[in-house]
Amino acid sequence: MKMRKIACLTPAVAGLMLLTACGQGGGDAGDEASGASGENATAALPNGMTVQEQIEARQKKLENIGGAFKTISDQLKSDSPDVAAIQTAAATVPAEATGMADWFPEGTGPDSGVETEALAIIWQEKEDFLSKISDMQNAAATLNTTAQGGDVAAIGEAFKATGGTCKACHDKFRLDD
Repeated sequence: MKMRKIACLTPAVAGLMLLTACGQGGGDAGDEASGASGENATAALPNGMTVQEQIEARQKKLENIGGAFKTISDQLKSDSPDVAAIQTAAATVPAEATGMADWFPEGTGPDSGVETEALAIIWQEKEDFLSKISDMQNAAATLNTTAQGGDVAAIGEAFKATGGTCKACHDKFRLDD
């Protein structure tokens, strides 16, 4: 049993460090979006949502991804990981990340008047941003597939890799807490 603890420790610690990078512990959380000011918050976007609604919707999705990451991390730290809980949480990540590229339309950045941790560089370097989203979605799909297999050590590695894609994006495109 000690070998299992050691095998899970490194991914679990990495996962805890990445929780903030994937929506937990502040940042783009939905309860912060109420800090709207100015007329931009109620401006209609081409998708029919207001700027405020779009930012709140993306914050909620990111919060859901962060919650799934927390579940996986907590289970990987456990002496007896609940593989079913990990599998459910791992399935949540790619499902919640679907359409992520559309969560950041023009006008939903820091100049919108709505509190967001999304940096203006997202729209200045859109191609790089979209590439990082694609990397995250691919890693999330791999995490889910790996989790469904039930091998805790392999899940830990896939979790670490997925968290790394979150961090890579947040390091460049998200306001540092």
